[in-house]
Amino acid sequence: MKKILAFLLAAFILQAIAAPEQEKIKEPTGAELKTILSDFEKYAQKSMGGWKIPGMAIGIVQDGNLIYAKGFGVKRKGGSESVTENTIFQIGSTTKAFTALLAAMLQDEGKLRWNDRVIDHAPDFMMYDPWVTREFQIADLMAQHSGLPAYAADTLFFLGYDRRYIRHAIHNIKPVSSFRSEYAYQNGLWLVMAEIIEKYSGKTWEETLNERIFKPLNMTNSSADMHSFLNAEDVSSLHEEEDSEVRALPKNWDFLEWSYIAGPAGAINSNIVDMAKWLIFQMNNGKLGDKQLVSESNMQIIHSPKTIIAMGTEPNKNLFYCLGWIYQEHAPYPIIWHNGGTLMKTMVAYIPEQKIGIVILSNFITPLPEILAMRFLDQYVGNPVSDASDNALTEYKKTKKELEEKNPVRPENPLPSMSLEKYTGKYSNDVYGIINVFISGEKLLISIGPKNTKLTLAHWDKDIFRVQWPFGNSDETENFAIFQMDPNKNEEVTGVILDGLNQDDALGVFEKIIK
Repeated sequence: MKKILAFLLAAFILQAIAAPEQEKIKEPTGAELKTILSDFEKYAQKSMGGWKIPGMAIGIVQDGNLIYAKGFGVKRKGGSESVTENTIFQIGSTTKAFTALLAAMLQDEGKLRWNDRVIDHAPDFMMYDPWVTREFQIADLMAQHSGLPAYAADTLFFLGYDRRYIRHAIHNIKPVSSFRSEYAYQNGLWLVMAEIIEKYSGKTWEETLNERIFKPLNMTNSSADMHSFLNAEDVSSLHEEEDSEVRALPKNWDFLEWSYIAGPAGAINSNIVDMAKWLIFQMNNGKLGDKQLVSESNMQIIHSPKTIIAMGTEPNKNLFYCLGWIYQEHAPYPIIWHNGGTLMKTMVAYIPEQKIGIVILSNFITPLPEILAMRFLDQYVGNPVSDASDNALTEYKKTKKELEEKNPVRPENPLPSMSLEKYTGKYSNDVYGIINVFISGEKLLISIGPKNTKLTLAHWDKDIFRVQWPFGNSDETENFAIFQMDPNKNEEVTGVILDGLNQDDALGVFEKIIK
């Protein structure tokens, strides 16, 4: 589903940014605003069902006040506990804006500058290319134009590698574009920014986040660790789709830790009440009451375009990545936003000129939070709206069916494999380290990562095996282990390609090192 939803979201954004220009707008007040909110609420409730979302919470902020806060549905599929405005969700990549704000605080204090070289603050930082290593600046860590493949080696988070390992593994990932030339979303580089924050704060990223942002903003129900999520009283469950049915994951899901390892890129737990305080702070340009926590100039830097994401269908209708935020040209005013996804989905968006903003938290991954946020902002400014949710759902089902029809089909008469013992042994590559291929019972398995995650292999054809991943790969077609042979040595295995990892420009190629 990830590929399909990414396609839909990109199409939706390009459609949204082509909204018609308006010379002047009158902000809705009183009865007019009440009508907009009522219509929006009905649309949100109706749309949830089509996307099979168990639960969702929506908060709307206007002129520094939380004017709407409501929960929809249930915290857990099949359960009876309703989502409330206080229900905790994982907010995923909207965490990045918090990390960028901590960097801005260091800039205000004179401890670093946006254009400082990273190696001057983290001397062991290395990219694949030595020149890029030397030229990489602080802002580049958060601007999504590194030259790396998109989402480079993100599977490392799921497999239990720690932040230090992931941070150094980046050195072995080959670029796929020139430095600063193209947008490609990254999570790993935010770990480097966090390490620099920790260097100057003398505390962990989590401690610094709590002391410098959560406490001043009175975000009393927000946290950035797994223990807090597991022990929260009013908290949503995570959900995933299996065989077209949405199911709740157990509270102690084996891979829950991944977003907390990702930390500065996606670890925060929060609710709409706390996130409203965050939105108000953003709309006040870093000012809290009478105190300027972050300079206005640095708030502008955080929110200003750094990297082109997409070009719209009309002049001056473009989409840019900033530093933990996305800048979207839109009529009559630009929108600042960011989304986030663990196995939950978040959308935070606001119009700076009007001080109107919205946060949507949901417990199942779909494009609906983005669709709803843009619909509300369009309604607020008087732009025409369509049934974007239904249109996207129709496109999703069509695309899903097309992909299913393209899925590889096992040959009717597959060639037999060699004796399973011939495939066993240890294999290695520079990013994922050493994996072990072994036999358990009558099956071939792979053990990978510090958690010794087990991948089950089912014979497909000759030396090709279907791989069953234990997390989030059910929608991918590239789920094969293809064993490589030395043509000069009969039946000697020299390596294996895991093409579930090979999306990151050949990072799934492993060389056999021990028989």
